[in-house]
Amino acid sequence: MKKILAIWMIVAACGWCGAWAYPEPVPAVAESVANVASVKGGVGTIYLVTGGTDATFNIYAITGQLLKSVKLTADNHTTVEMPKGFYIVRYNNQWSRKVVVK
Repeated sequence: MKKILAIWMIVAACGWCGAWAYPEPVPAVAESVANVASVKGGVGTIYLVTGGTDATFNIYAITGQLLKSVKLTADNHTTVEMPKGFYIVRYNNQWSRKVVVK
């Protein structure tokens, strides 16, 4: 009986009971890849690249303390020198990324 129950639980977890999990459809990309802002950690620096609009990047310590705020114009880039550590970079209050500075 225990084996049957175990098999039934595995089958239910895999979705054989008719409750298949279909992936979400991928939304159409409204802007080209060249217009997408990006953030990347490096050796002693954080690289910031704006998209097609003006941008504000806020750099936070892992504890949540705001360390720096950088404003850039459209289609621009810069590097910000930071000591080794983990940071969270927030872009225009829209999205954030975790960054490692080595």
